[in-house]
Amino acid sequence: VQVVESGGGLVQPGGSLRLSCVASLSTFTSKVMGWYRQAPGKQREVLAAVATDGSSAVEPSADSVKGRFTATRDNSKNTVYLQLINLKPEDTAMYYCNTYPATPQYWGQGTQVTVSS
Repeated sequence: VQVVESGGGLVQPGGSLRLSCVASLSTFTSKVMGWYRQAPGKQREVLAAVATDGSSAVEPSADSVKGRFTATRDNSKNTVYLQLINLKPEDTAMYYCNTYPATPQYWGQGTQVTVSS
């Protein structure tokens, strides 16, 4: 199984990014997929998840990301997306996708998001 995240980068405060994650899971269409992040010195946190049919499954765990982060998916491409808007410096972290709840062996390398002016 391979999980590959992409789309991160350096963005100014207030900017937007769309992260992508391709998961080579044969059971992808039957899995709730989630997005997570981990900042230096902090625990990994769940941001959002998307149900198998594309509807929102899990509310963001932190009030700080509500209304700013949205997870979607394209089952025909085994891909999940995370749209981030109105980014803040505190959103700087490594971003990962995984099933929801997470499956330990499915953690990928992540994609780095850095918000800085």
